[in-house]
Amino acid sequence: MTSVLVLNGPNLNLLGTRQPEVYGRTTLPMIETQCRAHADSLGLALDFMQSNHEGVLIDTIHAARGVQDGLILNAGALTHTSVAIRDALSSVELPVVEVHLSNIHAREPFRHVSHIAPIALGQICGFGPQSYILALDALNGHLKSGI
Repeated sequence: MTSVLVLNGPNLNLLGTRQPEVYGRTTLPMIETQCRAHADSLGLALDFMQSNHEGVLIDTIHAARGVQDGLILNAGALTHTSVAIRDALSSVELPVVEVHLSNIHAREPFRHVSHIAPIALGQICGFGPQSYILALDALNGHLKSGI
């Protein structure tokens, strides 16, 4: 069975209460439930993880090599700062889709730059929790196409 890791970075554990005007009221456990149901409908095995620690995220990316078929990553603010996460993603050579709940390109200028986007299959942002479902569909299509 094709296996996908959904990896979430700093502060995403606070979804639903942190800046609901930007991120909405949906919690990360609610997003996980939605992702698991959608992954099941696609025939995908799904691992779901969140950490506020860059090193834990990097270790998790490394551990995905040879275990997962692809990654969906919402690195939060680390998207804009972490060359180490970019290097980890490059090193494991797994297809990755970058996800953001908000439209990072319509926000503060520092959020417009992503260290992940240049090595990702693509970036999905601005669709709230639906961004994760769109990412699952995109990654699944890529994995099934073999391209």
